[in-house]
Amino acid sequence: ESEVFSCAWNPSQDLLASGSGDSTARLWDLNEGSHTQLVLRHCIREGGQEVPSNKDVTSLDWNSEGTLLGTGSYDGYARIWSTKGELVATLGQHKGPIFALKWNRKGNYVLTAGVDKSTIIWDAGTGECKQQFSHHTAPALDVDWQSNNTFASCSTDERILVCKMGVDKPIKEFVGHRNEVNAIKWDPAGSLLASCSDDMSVKIWSIKQDQYVHSLQAHTREIYTIKWSPCGPGTENPNATLYLASASFDSTVRLWDVEQGQCVHTLTKHTEPVYSVAFSPDGKYLASGSFDKCVHIWSTQTGSLVQTYKGCGGIFEVSWNHRGDKVGASASDGTVCVMDLRK
Repeated sequence: ESEVFSCAWNPSQDLLASGSGDSTARLWDLNEGSHTQLVLRHCIREGGQEVPSNKDVTSLDWNSEGTLLGTGSYDGYARIWSTKGELVATLGQHKGPIFALKWNRKGNYVLTAGVDKSTIIWDAGTGECKQQFSHHTAPALDVDWQSNNTFASCSTDERILVCKMGVDKPIKEFVGHRNEVNAIKWDPAGSLLASCSDDMSVKIWSIKQDQYVHSLQAHTREIYTIKWSPCGPGTENPNATLYLASASFDSTVRLWDVEQGQCVHTLTKHTEPVYSVAFSPDGKYLASGSFDKCVHIWSTQTGSLVQTYKGCGGIFEVSWNHRGDKVGASASDGTVCVMDLRK
């Protein structure tokens, strides 16, 4: 079976999207009384025919309303699909694999990052390329919107760039990592940017200064990804503490209080690299997925282990549904599993 690299719940219903090495994405309908699966085949035109691309589907993102799914593939195309599985648009301009894809909050633009060192803003309505940014000197690995027209990108070139639509040059450049920067995420307020790297550090940046605000160093191997808790001003949990979670190949997850610049919990039950972390919508729980085949659910308050699921393959990604009662996980053995936390 092909590996399932990614999974993402629809923001308004129990529809789980997954992306796999078999050149498909799938939509799993887990709404009450329904258990159907739609297969979204990623095809390319060859000799006047539609043939499977045979390339991995690696990135998935729903628009904020949950009406459209964006997928990014190693075939160099981004695609937009309806919840019924219809192909709405094909976005082609990248030369080579796409590593990341994100909708802006408004839902009028899709942003992609590729091995071709560029990032592209697409018009979601017309499928046209609005602007291509080619400022990185090596593959662009991740992107994240700060606002509806401003975003950050990171790269194997060890740099982080902040770019704005309509502006040719980056409006900010963050330099400080000493190895490739794997992932970047703006905090819910859009004021702080977190980044993680193969240099084993997490760094926190502010648009107001050139030097990082914090360099959080405690992991002993590469850090694959980071997530902010959905907490603080402007979120659904305005009075809850804002945490940052980091997942590392040292098999630990760390929870950071960013204001203090301190690690508050080290979560040590995994025995292999941790590829994914995700906070519950209320910020009270953190799910983590590792190549030890386990999904762990932790209390963010106490750092204690609340629940464990052991699957059949290494876990690439974990994702919470919008109600916070199900966790989806995609795995290296071709399976997608769902933990129902009400049971």
